[in-house]
Parts: sequence; structure tokens; C-alpha cells
Amino acid sequence: MPGDFIIAGKKRVHHWQAFKGALAVGRDPAPWSRAFRDYFHSRLSSRYLKTLDILQENGTLRGEGFSIVAIQCSLIEYLETTLQGKSYRYGRNGDPPLQQHEYSNSGSMFEAFLTTRTPFNTEFTPQLAHDFYASVRCGVLHEARTKNGWTIRAKSKTGQMVDSNLRIVYRDDFQKGLGKFVRWYKTELPSDVGLQAAFLRKFDSLCV
Repeated sequence: MPGDFIIAGKKRVHHWQAFKGALAVGRDPAPWSRAFRDYFHSRLSSRYLKTLDILQENGTLRGEGFSIVAIQCSLIEYLETTLQGKSYRYGRNGDPPLQQHEYSNSGSMFEAFLTTRTPFNTEFTPQLAHDFYASVRCGVLHEARTKNGWTIRAKSKTGQMVDSNLRIVYRDDFQKGLGKFVRWYKTELPSDVGLQAAFLRKFDSLCV
């Protein structure tokens, strides 16, 4: 059926449209737990997390870190826009102004995630987040390289995700941080009305 594409695992647009009526902001938490499992986590798992697991488990330390970090950086923007309930719109001169829940600046979303979301906010200052966005995220996604002295390594001895002095991102520890964030979101979504309203906006936008 045209327009009835897959949005999460095997769930299609018509599944979401039938299910979302059970999601009442601030009401019964049980459907929100199902929404996390069947839509949010299923989408992450099928499109990102399983691939990251394969790359990590079968790595040879011969460059797969660039693929891993590229996927992680792509994932960060999606996570933050889900928390805010916003959708990206490419802006051109003469276009109408952005609507309330639209954005066109990827950097602001990326940096907001690193500086405000657990556990990344314990390691990233605004300055470090901006440097990471410009030198790692943009470098890897646009030029298949890191810039300004940043390097990618597998893991640290201390569990830290980044070394701001040596400009190192430890991609396995970074992945553990993403896992910790997802577990936090699983706990919060069933009771946080702000996250719930944003979730509805985001998944509605994914169906267009």
C-alpha cells in the first residue's frame, strides 16, 4: 500500500496509526512501555544497534571505528530530536519560517544531546561538544575523516568516552554511554509527560 512503509522493526505506518490512540499523555504508563519497546527500541535496534554490535564483535582494529562513530553520530541527532519532538527541514532562501517543532541546525541538536543528556553531560562541556561536532561528527560524515587532531580508539582504560586533552573518542565506551541513555529513556518515558508529547510528535512525523 503506497505510503505504508516500515518505521520500526516490522511495524508500518498503519500499525502506528492504530496504536497511538492508546497513548494518552500523563495517563496509563503500560502503553508507553509498549511504545518504547515496539517503536522506539525496535527502530533503534533494527537500524542502528544490531549493526553496531556486528561491527564491534567482528572488528579487527583496522578502521571499523570510523564506521562505528559515523553511525553513532547519526544516531545522536535522531535521539535528541525524539526527546524534543522535532523534525528536520532543509532551509533555503525564500522558504517559509520554520514551524514550532521544526529545526534546520543539526549542530544545535547534536550539542544539546552531549551537554544535557545522561551520561554524556558528565564529560562534555559546551566547548567540547562544539569541537566534537565540528571535528568528529562533521569530519566523519562529510569527509570520512576526523579533523583538528581528533582520533578514534576502541576503548579507554578508565571507561571514559572522550579524552578532551588528547582529543580521543573511545568508540566502545561511547557506545556504552548510548546504551545507558537508552535505558534511562526506557525508565522515564512511561511517566514523563514532556517526553510523551514529544514522542507522539516525532513518530507522527516519521510517518509522513
